[in-house]
Amino acid sequence: MCLSIEYCANIVKQYDYENFMATLLMTKSVRSPALVLRAFNVEIARVQDQTSDAQTAAFRLQFWHDTVKTIYQKEQNILNVPANPIAQELFKVCVCYGLQKRQLEKLILSRSNLLNSKHFKTLEDIEKYAEDSVSPIYYLLLDILGVANVNADHAASHLGKAQGITNILRSVRISNYHKMVTLPMDILMKYSVSQEDVLRCIDSENMRNVAYEVASRANSHLQKARSIEVPTISKQIFLPAIAIDQFLSKLQKVHFNLFDNALHVNTPTLPFRLYYNRVIKKF
Repeated sequence: MCLSIEYCANIVKQYDYENFMATLLMTKSVRSPALVLRAFNVEIARVQDQTSDAQTAAFRLQFWHDTVKTIYQKEQNILNVPANPIAQELFKVCVCYGLQKRQLEKLILSRSNLLNSKHFKTLEDIEKYAEDSVSPIYYLLLDILGVANVNADHAASHLGKAQGITNILRSVRISNYHKMVTLPMDILMKYSVSQEDVLRCIDSENMRNVAYEVASRANSHLQKARSIEVPTISKQIFLPAIAIDQFLSKLQKVHFNLFDNALHVNTPTLPFRLYYNRVIKKF
């Protein structure tokens, strides 16, 4: 493994462990480009966590926007790509597999939009954010696999939504640190939960009702993704469904208390379940 690929792998392992474990189980030809895409997504997802200054965060996202623009210029070569290991490897992957520029741009734009709005008005807005911030990774992985299949695309869309909505639930505490309430305003209002209650991590029956409704939408998309018949070769990229399922099950066990510490403890059975489902070709 070259140093830049190793760098990408370490970034994903450190900040996106569940997807890292799932990626390790992919076939060798897909594994390295998948780690590059995951590392790219980690970098843009972490922008907001790395600084409390909105302008600095915007500049960092602009760097990646400019990098993607540079990668897709005609007759481009790696010498003109920023001397960043992720950027350099992303260039190689995009050139090798002819990846769609618009999918990479969606990933960046979704983060930029959240940086500007800092909240979601409706649960449907979260679905749209999930579709734009997670699903493109699956579309790009399908391209790398050479799978052009409508069912696989539909599964990718639903799994991306399930994972994106689940990420919102998981990150409530982190978002609170940044004084952001990312739970949908319409559901909070429906159950008379104030933004202050969320920021102060106040557990209540109404707060649990909010969590239940949002989690139910995530589970609905997860089950829909699993119900779709997809080409066998593509099932390996959908393995993150296992981690989503485990988190939603844990949330149910703590009666939808988003602030329960048990939700933030790694599940020791995850590696085994990932491997088992890889062997039986399920997700």
